[in-house]
Amino acid sequence: MESMTLGGGDGEQGDEAEPGFDFDAHEAVAVGAYRKVRGLYEDYAATVQALLTSALVTAGVKPHSVEHRAKTEASFGLKAARPDEADPETPKYSDPLVQIQDLAGCRVITYFLEDVQAVQAVIESEFSVIERVNRSSYLRAGGRPGYESYHYIVDLGETRQTLSEYARYEGRVVEIQVRTILQHAWAEIEHDIQYRSVDALPKEIGQRFMELAGMIAISDREFQAISDAHQAVREAADESFKEGHLADVELTPETLKRYIDDAFGADGRMRDWSYSWTTRLLKRLGFSNLEQLADCIKDYDDDRVSRLVWGSRQGQLTRLELVVMTSMGQENWIAAHPWAGGENGEAFRDGVEARFARLKAAGIEAGHFSPSAAGASTSGDGEK
Repeated sequence: MESMTLGGGDGEQGDEAEPGFDFDAHEAVAVGAYRKVRGLYEDYAATVQALLTSALVTAGVKPHSVEHRAKTEASFGLKAARPDEADPETPKYSDPLVQIQDLAGCRVITYFLEDVQAVQAVIESEFSVIERVNRSSYLRAGGRPGYESYHYIVDLGETRQTLSEYARYEGRVVEIQVRTILQHAWAEIEHDIQYRSVDALPKEIGQRFMELAGMIAISDREFQAISDAHQAVREAADESFKEGHLADVELTPETLKRYIDDAFGADGRMRDWSYSWTTRLLKRLGFSNLEQLADCIKDYDDDRVSRLVWGSRQGQLTRLELVVMTSMGQENWIAAHPWAGGENGEAFRDGVEARFARLKAAGIEAGHFSPSAAGASTSGDGEK
């Protein structure tokens, strides 16, 4: 690229200062060159996103999102015209199209810190890593507030680049960023305030950013600790379930599904939110562990109760609800059920009364089970 420096003419010298570097012209030339290849970088970023997403699935990593983009012309122009820190009269990038390495970019946002490490492992195994930077260390070294974010400069590697579908990307790189969702929120806000400010970031605001970065780091660690604790609870519940210690298994959507799949048979029609809703209902009714639920339903045939009440075999969770209702009895069920009060309470109570009438006519004796009677079965005589 020809020099953009505009020197003086052949006339007299002395009073007129020599014109400085023409940053506007430098930017215009760079943007013009980038415009011709931006589509290629858009395709490159999408290709890396697809490869990365597939590799994460194979590795069992579930991120919040995997994004891709090619740098906009406006953003590229601003970066191309950035002055050199050591010599502000010259551009930082003399050949922007070659020297700027984030023309194509991907970003992986995770929920937890441990997922960041898992994503890094995938990147380092799937791509040829040219550079790896922890952005927080880089920024803090310059006295600026920083957030945890790992930035990789990669290419597809020698093997992939020999394949015809990837050949056009040879010699080009992609930036991949990895951060948690909390770090991403901090980065987006920090970027909007700091980089869109004409002047340097005020000291007071910079200090507050530093403090907030520390709080986010603590929050990330706490979320990870919660995730670890949740996993420990799940493993303990799994062990108690296997050993038949149902009193030690807390009632959750996951444990409810596992228990009912065993007791009533799996039902692929059920959605996750259905188990969440039923778990909330059962807790409202007073249940807290699986032993209480097992004691409640053990004396009743869910299929028969369903056919008597509705005339057909209903779904897994509807059958569970009907059996719990039958075991608790009309009085307990209505007293504890959240729908028994309010605007439609009368219609709900009438419906419950009609169901118990059908059961009684078929010779099924309703129970009087109470979850609060810990350890003891208080169901009725069951079916007769």
